[in-house]
Amino acid sequence: MAEEKEEKLEGEEEEQEPKKKKSKNMMLIIIIAVAVVIGGGGAFFFLTKSSGDKSHKKEEAKKEEGVMFALEPFVVNLSDQNGNRFLKVSMQIEVAGPAVMESAKAKTPQIRDSIITLLTSKTSEELMSPEGKLQLKDEINITANQILGDNSVKNVYLTEFVMQ
Repeated sequence: MAEEKEEKLEGEEEEQEPKKKKSKNMMLIIIIAVAVVIGGGGAFFFLTKSSGDKSHKKEEAKKEEGVMFALEPFVVNLSDQNGNRFLKVSMQIEVAGPAVMESAKAKTPQIRDSIITLLTSKTSEELMSPEGKLQLKDEINITANQILGDNSVKNVYLTEFVMQ
């Protein structure tokens, strides 16, 4: 009988181990399932929120988009010592909006005058380097903003630049 009890105890222990393994496996599966559901919900929330932000940013970009204002080409003498260097420049100015565009059209003579004064004060050596061209664009931007009002001009684009 003692042997039967030992065999029963061994049999019960063997039965308890698979039950423990099954319950551990079941618990692990439940934890993984909950993590997947939470992760999926978080991903859904994040993706729907970010796509809404993108459309909002696109709308803002459209609102902030400037209007291009083309100026007639400038042909000027540069202020070199020998005085025989010429510069032909065509440019477009990006203004903040249609209202500023109308103001720029009305003030075209003042804008052209200030740009001509600025161009004739430059030497060919100053304008040959890329840094010189960037500085020229910045100075034109500042000058045009003084005429049209602060932050009216967003950028200046040189569309033609010939020096002879």
